[in-house]
Amino acid sequence: MIEKNAYAQSGVDVEAGYEVVERIKKHVTRTKRAGVMGSLGGFGGLFDFSKVGVKEPVLVSGTDGVGTKLMLAIKYDKHDTIGQDCVAMCVNDIIAAGAEPLYFLDYIATGKNMPAKLEQVVAGVAEGCVQASCALIGGETAEMPDMYDQNDYDLAGFAVGVAEKSQLIDGSKVAEGDVLLGLASSGIHSNGYSLVRRIFADYTGEEMLPELGGKKLKDVLLEPTRIYVNAVLPLIRASLLNGVAHITGGGFVENVPRMFSVDLAAEIDESKVPVLPIFKVLEKYGKIKHADMFEIFNMGIGLILAVKAENVNRVKELLNEPVYELGRIVTRVDASVVIK
Repeated sequence: MIEKNAYAQSGVDVEAGYEVVERIKKHVTRTKRAGVMGSLGGFGGLFDFSKVGVKEPVLVSGTDGVGTKLMLAIKYDKHDTIGQDCVAMCVNDIIAAGAEPLYFLDYIATGKNMPAKLEQVVAGVAEGCVQASCALIGGETAEMPDMYDQNDYDLAGFAVGVAEKSQLIDGSKVAEGDVLLGLASSGIHSNGYSLVRRIFADYTGEEMLPELGGKKLKDVLLEPTRIYVNAVLPLIRASLLNGVAHITGGGFVENVPRMFSVDLAAEIDESKVPVLPIFKVLEKYGKIKHADMFEIFNMGIGLILAVKAENVNRVKELLNEPVYELGRIVTRVDASVVIK
Protein backbone atom coordinates (compact mmCIF):
# COMPACT_ATOMS: atom_id res chain seq x y z
CA MET A 1 0.00 0.00 0.00
CA ILE A 2 1.23 3.48 -0.91
CA GLU A 3 1.40 5.81 2.05
CA LYS A 4 -0.78 8.90 1.97
CA ASN A 5 2.21 11.21 2.04
CA ALA A 6 4.21 9.23 -0.57
CA TYR A 7 3.96 12.03 -3.15
CA ALA A 8 5.19 14.56 -0.61
CA GLN A 9 8.09 12.27 0.23
CA SER A 10 9.05 12.31 -3.45
CA GLY A 11 9.28 16.12 -3.29
CA VAL A 12 5.87 17.21 -4.57
CA ASP A 13 3.64 19.11 -2.13
CA VAL A 14 0.07 19.04 -3.45
CA GLU A 15 -1.18 21.08 -0.50
CA ALA A 16 1.20 23.89 -1.46
CA GLY A 17 -0.21 23.69 -4.97
CA TYR A 18 -3.73 24.18 -3.65
CA GLU A 19 -2.51 27.17 -1.64
CA VAL A 20 -1.00 28.76 -4.74
CA VAL A 21 -4.36 28.54 -6.53
CA GLU A 22 -6.14 30.21 -3.62
CA ARG A 23 -3.51 32.94 -3.38
CA ILE A 24 -3.65 33.87 -7.07
CA LYS A 25 -7.44 34.06 -7.45
CA LYS A 26 -7.58 37.71 -6.41
CA HIS A 27 -4.90 38.60 -8.95
CA VAL A 28 -6.69 36.76 -11.75
CA THR A 29 -9.92 38.62 -10.90
CA ARG A 30 -8.19 41.94 -11.66
CA THR A 31 -7.76 40.93 -15.30
CA LYS A 32 -11.37 40.12 -16.22
CA ARG A 33 -12.70 41.65 -19.42
CA ALA A 34 -15.64 41.15 -21.78
CA GLY A 35 -15.65 37.61 -23.12
CA VAL A 36 -14.24 35.82 -20.08
CA MET A 37 -16.26 32.76 -19.08
CA GLY A 38 -16.00 30.45 -16.13
CA SER A 39 -13.54 30.73 -13.28
CA LEU A 40 -10.05 29.63 -12.37
CA GLY A 41 -9.54 25.93 -11.81
CA GLY A 42 -11.16 24.28 -14.83
CA PHE A 43 -9.38 22.09 -17.34
CA GLY A 44 -9.37 24.87 -19.92
CA GLY A 45 -9.75 28.64 -20.06
CA LEU A 46 -12.98 29.80 -21.66
CA PHE A 47 -13.50 32.92 -23.76
CA ASP A 48 -16.70 33.95 -25.56
CA PHE A 49 -15.51 35.25 -28.91
CA SER A 50 -18.95 36.69 -29.77
CA LYS A 51 -18.32 39.47 -27.22
CA VAL A 52 -15.39 40.89 -29.19
CA GLY A 53 -17.42 42.53 -31.96
CA VAL A 54 -15.01 42.01 -34.86
CA LYS A 55 -16.55 41.63 -38.34
CA GLU A 56 -13.78 39.68 -40.07
CA PRO A 57 -11.73 38.26 -37.20
CA VAL A 58 -8.20 36.95 -37.59
CA LEU A 59 -6.68 35.34 -34.53
CA VAL A 60 -3.07 36.27 -33.76
CA SER A 61 -1.11 34.20 -31.22
CA GLY A 62 2.15 34.78 -29.40
CA THR A 63 4.22 32.76 -26.95
CA ASP A 64 7.44 33.58 -25.12
CA GLY A 65 9.35 33.52 -21.88
CA VAL A 66 11.71 36.02 -20.30
CA GLY A 67 15.05 34.37 -21.03
CA THR A 68 17.81 34.46 -18.45
CA LYS A 69 16.47 37.67 -16.94
CA LEU A 70 14.64 35.15 -14.79
CA MET A 71 17.97 34.13 -13.26
CA LEU A 72 18.45 37.67 -11.96
CA ALA A 73 14.97 37.66 -10.41
CA ILE A 74 15.98 34.48 -8.59
CA LYS A 75 19.42 35.81 -7.65
CA TYR A 76 18.01 39.05 -6.24
CA ASP A 77 14.95 37.30 -4.76
CA LYS A 78 12.61 39.77 -6.47
CA HIS A 79 9.69 38.08 -8.20
CA ASP A 80 6.90 40.65 -8.49
CA THR A 81 7.80 42.12 -11.90
CA ILE A 82 9.08 39.19 -13.96
CA GLY A 83 5.50 38.17 -14.77
CA GLN A 84 4.91 41.50 -16.50
CA ASP A 85 7.94 40.78 -18.66
CA CYS A 86 6.39 37.51 -19.77
CA VAL A 87 3.09 39.13 -20.71
CA ALA A 88 4.86 41.99 -22.49
CA MET A 89 6.94 39.72 -24.68
CA CYS A 90 3.77 38.06 -25.96
CA VAL A 91 1.33 40.96 -26.28
CA ASN A 92 3.84 43.37 -27.85
CA ASP A 93 4.36 40.84 -30.64
CA ILE A 94 0.61 40.56 -31.07
CA ILE A 95 0.11 44.32 -31.28
CA ALA A 96 2.88 44.46 -33.91
CA ALA A 97 0.59 42.39 -36.13
CA GLY A 98 -2.28 44.84 -35.67
CA ALA A 99 -4.20 42.73 -33.16
CA GLU A 100 -5.78 43.39 -29.77
CA PRO A 101 -4.71 40.90 -27.09
CA LEU A 102 -7.71 39.07 -25.62
CA TYR A 103 -6.38 36.55 -23.13
CA PHE A 104 -3.22 35.09 -21.66
CA LEU A 105 -2.16 31.80 -20.03
CA ASP A 106 1.00 31.24 -18.04
CA TYR A 107 3.14 28.21 -17.21
CA ILE A 108 5.40 28.08 -14.17
CA ALA A 109 7.69 25.13 -13.49
CA THR A 110 9.53 25.00 -10.19
CA GLY A 111 11.71 22.73 -8.08
CA LYS A 112 9.75 23.44 -4.90
CA ASN A 113 6.31 24.96 -4.68
CA MET A 114 6.64 28.06 -2.51
CA PRO A 115 3.19 29.67 -2.48
CA ALA A 116 4.26 33.18 -1.40
CA LYS A 117 6.93 33.38 -4.10
CA LEU A 118 4.67 32.04 -6.85
CA GLU A 119 1.95 34.45 -5.82
CA GLN A 120 4.40 37.29 -6.49
CA VAL A 121 5.14 35.88 -9.93
CA VAL A 122 1.46 35.58 -10.83
CA ALA A 123 0.75 39.04 -9.40
CA GLY A 124 3.26 40.35 -11.95
CA VAL A 125 1.54 38.39 -14.71
CA ALA A 126 -1.80 39.88 -13.65
CA GLU A 127 -0.35 43.40 -13.65
CA GLY A 128 0.91 42.83 -17.19
CA CYS A 129 -2.52 41.61 -18.26
CA VAL A 130 -4.18 44.67 -16.71
CA GLN A 131 -1.79 46.94 -18.60
CA ALA A 132 -2.54 45.04 -21.82
CA SER A 133 -6.30 44.96 -21.17
CA CYS A 134 -6.32 41.21 -21.64
CA ALA A 135 -7.60 38.49 -19.33
CA LEU A 136 -5.58 35.89 -17.46
CA ILE A 137 -7.89 32.93 -18.04
CA GLY A 138 -5.71 30.00 -17.04
CA GLY A 139 -2.29 28.59 -16.42
CA GLU A 140 -0.30 25.75 -14.94
CA THR A 141 2.12 25.35 -12.07
CA ALA A 142 4.29 22.24 -12.18
CA GLU A 143 6.42 21.14 -9.23
CA MET A 144 9.34 19.11 -10.60
CA PRO A 145 11.94 18.52 -7.88
CA ASP A 146 14.25 16.39 -10.01
CA MET A 147 14.20 18.85 -12.90
CA TYR A 148 14.87 22.12 -11.04
CA ASP A 149 16.68 23.11 -7.86
CA GLN A 150 14.25 24.04 -5.10
CA ASN A 151 14.78 27.81 -5.48
CA ASP A 152 14.59 27.75 -9.28
CA TYR A 153 11.59 28.20 -11.52
CA ASP A 154 10.85 28.84 -15.18
CA LEU A 155 8.15 31.02 -16.65
CA ALA A 156 6.50 31.07 -20.06
CA GLY A 157 3.27 32.42 -21.45
CA PHE A 158 0.86 32.27 -24.35
CA ALA A 159 -1.48 35.00 -25.61
CA VAL A 160 -4.23 35.20 -28.20
CA GLY A 161 -5.40 38.39 -29.87
CA VAL A 162 -7.79 39.35 -32.63
CA ALA A 163 -7.55 41.72 -35.58
CA GLU A 164 -9.94 42.91 -38.23
CA LYS A 165 -8.67 41.29 -41.41
CA SER A 166 -8.50 44.70 -43.09
CA GLN A 167 -6.32 46.10 -40.28
CA LEU A 168 -3.70 43.37 -40.15
CA ILE A 169 -0.16 44.75 -40.23
CA ASP A 170 1.94 42.38 -42.34
CA GLY A 171 4.52 44.69 -43.90
CA SER A 172 2.84 44.89 -47.29
CA LYS A 173 1.90 48.56 -46.83
CA VAL A 174 5.34 49.85 -45.84
CA ALA A 175 6.76 52.00 -48.65
CA GLU A 176 9.71 54.19 -49.47
CA GLY A 177 9.36 57.55 -47.72
CA ASP A 178 7.52 56.22 -44.69
CA VAL A 179 8.69 57.87 -41.48
CA LEU A 180 10.04 55.71 -38.65
CA LEU A 181 8.74 56.75 -35.23
CA GLY A 182 10.17 55.26 -32.05
CA LEU A 183 8.46 54.72 -28.70
CA ALA A 184 10.65 54.66 -25.61
CA SER A 185 11.55 51.43 -23.83
CA SER A 186 11.54 51.14 -20.05
CA GLY A 187 15.02 49.62 -20.02
CA ILE A 188 16.69 46.47 -21.28
CA HIS A 189 13.29 44.74 -21.47
CA SER A 190 13.81 40.95 -21.70
CA ASN A 191 16.61 40.32 -24.15
CA GLY A 192 20.38 40.14 -24.00
CA TYR A 193 20.52 38.96 -20.40
CA SER A 194 23.07 36.21 -20.96
CA LEU A 195 25.49 39.03 -21.83
CA VAL A 196 24.15 41.33 -19.10
CA ARG A 197 24.65 38.64 -16.47
CA ARG A 198 28.19 37.99 -17.63
CA ILE A 199 29.06 41.70 -17.40
CA PHE A 200 27.65 41.99 -13.87
CA ALA A 201 28.51 38.49 -12.66
CA ASP A 202 30.58 39.79 -9.73
CA TYR A 203 28.04 42.43 -8.62
CA THR A 204 25.54 41.95 -5.80
CA GLY A 205 22.88 44.16 -7.38
CA GLU A 206 22.92 46.57 -4.46
CA GLU A 207 25.50 48.80 -6.16
CA MET A 208 24.50 52.34 -7.13
CA LEU A 209 26.59 53.05 -10.21
CA PRO A 210 26.99 56.81 -10.76
CA GLU A 211 25.84 56.48 -14.37
CA LEU A 212 22.46 55.12 -13.24
CA GLY A 213 21.30 58.19 -11.35
CA GLY A 214 21.21 56.79 -7.83
CA LYS A 215 19.22 53.65 -8.65
CA LYS A 216 20.30 50.25 -7.42
CA LEU A 217 21.73 48.10 -10.19
CA LYS A 218 19.27 45.27 -9.49
CA ASP A 219 16.29 47.61 -9.87
CA VAL A 220 17.53 48.84 -13.24
CA LEU A 221 18.24 45.32 -14.48
CA LEU A 222 14.83 44.04 -13.38
CA GLU A 223 12.84 47.03 -14.67
CA PRO A 224 9.84 45.33 -16.32
CA THR A 225 9.28 45.39 -20.05
CA ARG A 226 6.98 48.15 -21.24
CA ILE A 227 3.62 47.09 -22.67
CA TYR A 228 2.59 49.10 -25.73
CA VAL A 229 -0.94 47.81 -26.30
CA ASN A 230 -3.01 50.76 -25.08
CA ALA A 231 -0.70 53.29 -26.76
CA VAL A 232 -0.83 51.62 -30.18
CA LEU A 233 -4.37 50.23 -30.46
CA PRO A 234 -5.95 53.63 -31.26
CA LEU A 235 -3.45 54.04 -34.12
CA ILE A 236 -4.35 50.63 -35.51
CA ARG A 237 -8.06 51.33 -35.32
CA ALA A 238 -7.51 54.62 -37.14
CA SER A 239 -5.52 52.80 -39.87
CA LEU A 240 -2.51 55.07 -39.33
CA LEU A 241 0.24 52.44 -39.23
CA ASN A 242 1.95 50.76 -42.17
CA GLY A 243 4.34 48.72 -40.08
CA VAL A 244 5.31 47.91 -36.49
CA ALA A 245 8.56 46.41 -35.19
CA HIS A 246 8.91 45.13 -31.64
CA ILE A 247 12.58 45.56 -30.73
CA THR A 248 13.48 42.34 -28.93
CA GLY A 249 16.40 39.93 -29.28
CA GLY A 250 18.57 41.02 -32.20
CA GLY A 251 17.96 44.70 -31.54
CA PHE A 252 17.43 47.07 -34.45
CA VAL A 253 19.37 44.97 -36.95
CA GLU A 254 17.20 41.87 -36.73
CA ASN A 255 13.77 43.25 -35.84
CA VAL A 256 13.28 46.38 -37.92
CA PRO A 257 13.52 44.51 -41.28
CA ARG A 258 10.78 42.15 -40.14
CA MET A 259 8.19 44.85 -40.87
CA PHE A 260 8.97 45.49 -44.57
CA SER A 261 9.84 43.70 -47.82
CA VAL A 262 13.36 42.72 -48.86
CA ASP A 263 13.67 45.52 -51.43
CA LEU A 264 13.41 48.20 -48.72
CA ALA A 265 15.69 49.36 -45.92
CA ALA A 266 15.46 51.44 -42.76
CA GLU A 267 17.71 54.48 -42.59
CA ILE A 268 18.07 55.50 -38.94
CA ASP A 269 19.71 58.60 -37.49
CA GLU A 270 21.53 57.40 -34.39
CA SER A 271 21.48 60.87 -32.84
CA LYS A 272 17.67 60.62 -32.60
CA VAL A 273 17.76 57.46 -30.47
CA PRO A 274 17.24 58.31 -26.75
CA VAL A 275 19.91 55.95 -25.45
CA LEU A 276 19.19 55.05 -21.82
CA PRO A 277 22.02 55.18 -19.24
CA ILE A 278 21.99 51.40 -18.73
CA PHE A 279 23.06 50.84 -22.34
CA LYS A 280 25.98 53.21 -21.98
CA VAL A 281 26.96 51.30 -18.83
CA LEU A 282 26.72 47.96 -20.62
CA GLU A 283 28.82 49.20 -23.53
CA LYS A 284 31.47 50.65 -21.20
CA TYR A 285 31.66 47.91 -18.56
CA GLY A 286 31.27 45.09 -21.07
CA LYS A 287 33.68 46.61 -23.58
CA ILE A 288 31.14 46.00 -26.35
CA LYS A 289 31.66 47.43 -29.83
CA HIS A 290 29.30 50.35 -30.34
CA ALA A 291 27.81 48.94 -33.55
CA ASP A 292 27.13 45.62 -31.83
CA MET A 293 24.95 47.35 -29.24
CA PHE A 294 22.29 47.95 -31.91
CA GLU A 295 22.35 44.27 -32.80
CA ILE A 296 21.82 43.11 -29.21
CA PHE A 297 19.73 45.68 -27.32
CA ASN A 298 16.81 48.06 -27.88
CA MET A 299 19.00 51.04 -26.86
CA GLY A 300 16.00 52.94 -25.45
CA ILE A 301 13.46 52.26 -28.21
CA GLY A 302 11.06 49.36 -27.65
CA LEU A 303 8.71 49.80 -30.61
CA ILE A 304 9.19 51.35 -34.05
CA LEU A 305 6.28 52.45 -36.22
CA ALA A 306 6.35 52.98 -40.00
CA VAL A 307 3.97 55.83 -40.83
CA LYS A 308 3.12 57.79 -43.96
CA ALA A 309 4.68 61.26 -43.79
CA GLU A 310 1.26 62.95 -43.94
CA ASN A 311 0.08 60.96 -40.91
CA VAL A 312 3.02 61.70 -38.59
CA ASN A 313 1.44 64.64 -36.78
CA ARG A 314 -1.83 62.77 -36.22
CA VAL A 315 0.05 59.77 -34.83
CA LYS A 316 1.98 62.00 -32.44
CA GLU A 317 -1.24 63.62 -31.25
CA LEU A 318 -2.90 60.29 -30.51
CA LEU A 319 0.14 58.90 -28.72
CA ASN A 320 0.40 61.87 -26.36
CA GLU A 321 3.90 60.87 -25.21
CA PRO A 322 7.45 61.56 -26.37
CA VAL A 323 7.86 60.22 -29.91
CA TYR A 324 11.25 59.98 -31.60
CA GLU A 325 11.48 60.54 -35.35
CA LEU A 326 14.26 58.09 -36.07
CA GLY A 327 14.50 58.07 -39.86
CA ARG A 328 12.82 56.83 -43.00
CA ILE A 329 12.18 53.85 -45.21
CA VAL A 330 14.40 53.92 -48.31
CA THR A 331 15.13 51.66 -51.27
CA ARG A 332 17.56 48.97 -50.23
CA VAL A 333 21.05 49.21 -51.64
CA ASP A 334 23.05 46.97 -49.34
CA ALA A 335 22.01 46.41 -45.72
CA SER A 336 18.38 46.29 -44.59
CA VAL A 337 19.15 48.63 -41.65
CA VAL A 338 21.51 51.58 -42.02
CA ILE A 339 22.37 53.42 -38.80
CA LYS A 340 24.10 56.75 -39.46
